[in-house]
Amino acid sequence: MEQIILAVHLVIALVIIGLIMLQQGKGADMGASFGAGGSQTLFGSDGGGNILTKATAWLVVLFFASSFGLALLVNQRSVVDDDLGLAIPATVNAEAAVPTEEELPVLEDVPAAVTAPAGDDLPQLD
Repeated sequence: MEQIILAVHLVIALVIIGLIMLQQGKGADMGASFGAGGSQTLFGSDGGGNILTKATAWLVVLFFASSFGLALLVNQRSVVDDDLGLAIPATVNAEAAVPTEEELPVLEDVPAAVTAPAGDDLPQLD
């Protein structure tokens, strides 16, 4: 289901880009008012602004709806991370996933503590 919504989402985004590129800017109407190129437009002398604007608006609504649907699907799949960065499924209680003392690993060979340098080896601050 997620793959279908994602594919529709991408197609809608590409169509929105194409529709926006087809639309005229606001400054293009000034040239048309003097009779320049009004009959050579794709949608006639009235232009296709109204059709393209409505189609763009509906596609933007569909784009936001598909974005919302994808966000809901991803939110259902999310997992909770504990302090150690281990992924815990969202259905499991994070407190129940803390290991007990019996489950913790035991270190057999603990390295000896590093001794501090003798008093003569310390640098002198002047």
